[in-house]
Amino acid sequence: MSTTIFVAMVRAELLRIRRRRSIMAIAAFFTVGVIVIYFAISEIQHLADSGRYGPAGGIDNFNRATVILSIFFGSLSAILIGTESGTTDTSSGVFRDVVVTGRERLWLFAVRVPAALIVTLSLCVLALAVSLAAGYGFAGGLPTPSASYALDSVAWVCAAEALLCVIAVGLGSLTGSRAASLTALIGWQVIAGRLLAMITFLGSARDVIPNIALGALKPGEALPDTNGLTMSAGLAIVILAIWLLAWIAAGAWRTRTRDA
Repeated sequence: MSTTIFVAMVRAELLRIRRRRSIMAIAAFFTVGVIVIYFAISEIQHLADSGRYGPAGGIDNFNRATVILSIFFGSLSAILIGTESGTTDTSSGVFRDVVVTGRERLWLFAVRVPAALIVTLSLCVLALAVSLAAGYGFAGGLPTPSASYALDSVAWVCAAEALLCVIAVGLGSLTGSRAASLTALIGWQVIAGRLLAMITFLGSARDVIPNIALGALKPGEALPDTNGLTMSAGLAIVILAIWLLAWIAAGAWRTRTRDA
């Protein structure tokens, strides 16, 4: 397949995701909306009672915003968009129609990943821009993020959301069910992964949990999900790469073998 056709297919997938206005609205709320609310409430509290509540900006509040975007609300946005991209053809009943056009099935899967990433990272970058603006603008004398820390944090949050988005595309393509994929991934991200991280007798086996590996790469304060666990950056990258490649392979295999 030529590059021109591939780009055209990615654009078509992008358009299909963007047309799901309810999905886009929820994803935008979980990223930009939640960050705006967080800083707005913090600033209102500070203005109402500056003796009790500190400024809404500064490095600490920026760091909290990066956590919100990486493993809490931002992760839900990435999961939502990735699942939508991975299950659109099957859940809407048009998979057969797409297949009979003669397109190679692996390409049908391949275009889902960049399209979902573009949408996810666009919202992520916009939310990070709001976080940085608030972190500097509302600092009120508090220490602010250095340029290197800000860049490292932006890159880390984008990587965290991209990881979950691609996993969601792979799982969605594997199951073909939007509901099952959302339930499984949100249940893992919100409940199961965190509970397993707290089970001390598992020891270093907990290192395979994605949020533990992500925490090892996070600039500044550790993630709350790490529960004091540490690992080398190299091992963390290997673990995250395995998760990424495994779900890409699973999604590609199912797309290739699914009955039309």
